[in-house]
Order: sequence, then C-alpha cells, then structure tokens
Amino acid sequence: MAFFSIKKKWSSDVINQTDLINEIQQYAMTINLKDAKATKLFQQALVDTITNTVSVRENGEIFVATGDIPAMWLRDSTFQVLPYLEIVHEVPAIKQLIHGVLKQQLTYIKHDPYSNAFNKEIGGGHYSNDTSNIPISPLVWERKFEIDSLCAPFFLAFHLYKKTGYKAHLTPDFWAVAELAIDTFITEQHHETSEYLFQRTDCPPSDTLAREGKGAPISYTGMVWSGFRPSDDACTYGYFVPGNLFILVILEQLLELLAVKPEENQKVLRQKIQQLQEDISKGVQQFAILHDENGESYYAYEVDGLGNHLFMDDANVPSLLSLPFLGYMKEDDPLYQTTRQKILSEENPYYYSGTYLAGIGSPHTPPNYVWPISLAMEGLTSTNHDFVEEKIDQIAKTDAGTLQCHEGVDVDNPENYTREWFSWANMTYCGLVFHYLKLSGK
Repeated sequence: MAFFSIKKKWSSDVINQTDLINEIQQYAMTINLKDAKATKLFQQALVDTITNTVSVRENGEIFVATGDIPAMWLRDSTFQVLPYLEIVHEVPAIKQLIHGVLKQQLTYIKHDPYSNAFNKEIGGGHYSNDTSNIPISPLVWERKFEIDSLCAPFFLAFHLYKKTGYKAHLTPDFWAVAELAIDTFITEQHHETSEYLFQRTDCPPSDTLAREGKGAPISYTGMVWSGFRPSDDACTYGYFVPGNLFILVILEQLLELLAVKPEENQKVLRQKIQQLQEDISKGVQQFAILHDENGESYYAYEVDGLGNHLFMDDANVPSLLSLPFLGYMKEDDPLYQTTRQKILSEENPYYYSGTYLAGIGSPHTPPNYVWPISLAMEGLTSTNHDFVEEKIDQIAKTDAGTLQCHEGVDVDNPENYTREWFSWANMTYCGLVFHYLKLSGK
C-alpha cells in the first residue's frame, strides 16, 4: 500500500502527506448520517482511497491504483478522486491532488491514446499476452480502446476549474494532449480505415475483438467507434452510445476551458471540436434513438450504423443511467426518463431483482449480481431526498462486514460479492453521500 505524499511544489502550496490524510479524516468524522453503518462506511471509504491507492512521483505526477489490481485506469482514477472536489473548500490541498492525478493521466495518454490502463512503472506487466497493431508498451497494463478513457481526464480537468477557479493545469501540454485525444476520436469515426487492432487468446469472446481484432462490422455514422465498454468488455456493436454522449459533454467543456485560457492554435482546435460535435450529434439523432410500440423515444446502448442496435445498460460509467450525472441532460428530460424507466426494468437484460437487492449489474460479473456503483448512480441522478437516503443505507448493507463497497453483490445474499477492494465503488458511494448532504442543505 502506498501512502500519499507530495514533496514537490507546484504552486504556492506544499502538500504534506500526514496533514492531507488528517484533514480528510477530520472532515469525514464530522459527517453523521441517520444510519450508523452508512456513516462508518463513508468515513472509511473517504480516507481509504487517499491513503491506500495513491502514490506520488518526484515530478508531481500522482498514480492512483484501482484497488485490488495494481494498475491505473484513466476512467477509474478520474471517478476515484472526483468526489474529493466536494470538500476542496475545507481541504484546499485537494486542488494539487487533482492536478497531480491529471498530470499522470495526460502523460499516459501521450504515451498511448489507445490504452485504457497503465502500470506504475515500465515493465510492470500486462493483464494478458495480447496483440495489437503495434507492440504493446511495457508501461501499458491493457491496450483496450475505450472512448470514455479519453474523456475522463478532461472531465476531471473541467470540474477542477469549475469547482475552484484553479487554472494551473491548463498548460500548453494540456492542450496538446487534448488535441491528441480529439484527433484519435476523429480517426475512430472512420474505424474501418484505422490501424487499431486488439486480440486476446484463450479468453471469453467479451475479452477480445472479432474479425481478427477489428471488431464487428460497422458503417460510418459520425459517431466515434469504441472497441470496448467501460466494463472492459468488448462492444457488441461498435458505436457505444453513452460513450459518444460523454464525448459531447467533454467537447463542450473543452470549449469553455479554451475561453478561460486561450492557446495560439485555438482556432484550429476549436474547429476540430465543433466539427466533431456536429458529426456525433447528427449520428446520435439518426442512429442512437429508438422508439417503442407507444411511440416513446429512448436511447440504444450500442448501434452499428447498419441497422442493428442493442438495448441494455451496464453498471459501469458512462452508462445510460449516468447521463444526468455526466451533465449531458437533465434528470427530468422526457427522453432520459423513458430510457431510465426501461433500463431499471426487465427490459434491460442486466437488471436483476432478488430477495435482497434490485438494480443494474453487468455482463462483466455473474448473473444476479447488482453493482453498488449503479445503486449509487440511481441516487446521484435523483433529487428525491428520501430516495437518495434509501440508496445510501442500501449500499451500506452490502459490505459483508468489510467496510468496503464491492464490484457486484448477489441480489439474494450480500455475503456473496466480487472484488474485495474496489476504490471506484467506494468513492461513488462517497459522491452519493455528498449529493445527499447538498439535498439536505448541509
């Protein structure tokens, strides 16, 4: 386990490891929810991530392990630290924490924009002996192309600025990496001419790409192709809709950040962003919106531009459930409400209901396992105070005595679960508590 420490001075602040942990712990101890178990889980989870997943390099980059796997996911790490911004006014050093995580993420994207997870050090190993269109770097844990991985760091960068007014992270290097991500998206709008391939042997079909690593056939839609979902499972159809909507969110956020701190090449970058926005938006409208027998509209989960679509939702974020949380649309939008109603029902093949739990799971875990992340997201996309409190208490009862939020939990027996330690789930729970406190006027 690596303890948090920062010895390098980035701005006018110097972060001391003991002080930072103590300040977060002191804040956590001021929170008392109605349910004692929920309070204890929140206090444990809020301190656990900063204490046991975070390590700092001499250059100020901050590595964040996902938990029981020693790698850093671009997506997971974003959602692991994002909730800390809710207490940045109580603990100002969090600005430098987020900046350091972002610096690490940008370094990884520069190294390989097609990889989803990275090692702490070169030669840290791979998840599996995979093959791709290029030799997989020894710094890469896994080279699965997931469009949400390229969105998440910029989502984090935007919220760092929006919550605090902090701008030190908006450097020329930041904008160079942003343009690299956008150029990658543009390339993958035309995936059939892209060089990217990914193959894994001796594995389930969901862990590799069909058609000799190219993925299932697609036709151009204007949307961006994704090889894999945020669950790290292969897409059935190449256009992952929640991921494309996430791209639209961060493109709008990048335009706002460009206005805050313009760059010399702003015109070219702005034109790329605006064209990508137009292309994806048209593709979503034409291909990603379905209609049921009552004429009501709702979102597909994946499409291929050839007339095929998949309706489902997965617990991992971005998801259809999480669209208001991401900032794509309001929770009372009729299109979202219809989609939400369907994914929180048996129309979603990964919605499970049992004697103990009901909610969204994932094909990534066994049938009849609901994810605390999705239970938390139900609450994070609601403004109903009592409903949010119910979700907090419900999740707290799924820890099986470990004071950890797990990946998936058996709907009939919370003693059965996957992953002993999953920091993303812990911090999504903390985010839900912060949401509840806001609704409570605290």
